Amino acid sequence: MSGLVPFNQRRSNLTLRPRGLDDFTNMLDDFFNDNWMPSRSLMRDTFKLDVEEAEDHYKIDADLPGVKKEEISLDMNEGRLTIGIKREEKTEEEKKNYVHKERRYCSMQRTVYLGDASTEDIKAKFEDGVLNIIVPKVKKTEVSKKIEIE
Repeated sequence: MSGLVPFNQRRSNLTLRPRGLDDFTNMLDDFFNDNWMPSRSLMRDTFKLDVEEAEDHYKIDADLPGVKKEEISLDMNEGRLTIGIKREEKTEEEKKNYVHKERRYCSMQRTVYLGDASTEDIKAKFEDGVLNIIVPKVKKTEVSKKIEIE
């Protein structure tokens, strides 16, 4: 719900509403911006990526703690490297008559555009919760040519 209030009205220098509504508007801003409400953040909800460019390749490191290798998918399509994670957590209990049982399904995806990346010879290694990917660059050919005028 905190996404419903685009900014705190109190901080706005523009007063486009009748003066009597200020206290009410400020109360609503305080309610929706309180810290007790869960908020979503892309920094918290996705995994971290480091992309390093070298002369002949890209090196991508993705921090994926607690993720299994089988839950990761990699795809290279038209210069876009997509790293996806799909995981389902279930607790199977032999006891019947449980009062509460939870399942959790999580899906995350990050895409990085690597314009001159080659789709051949991409190497990926997953170790200690870090996915290391080496993407070679396409070797550039000389594209200029002198043209004779008749």
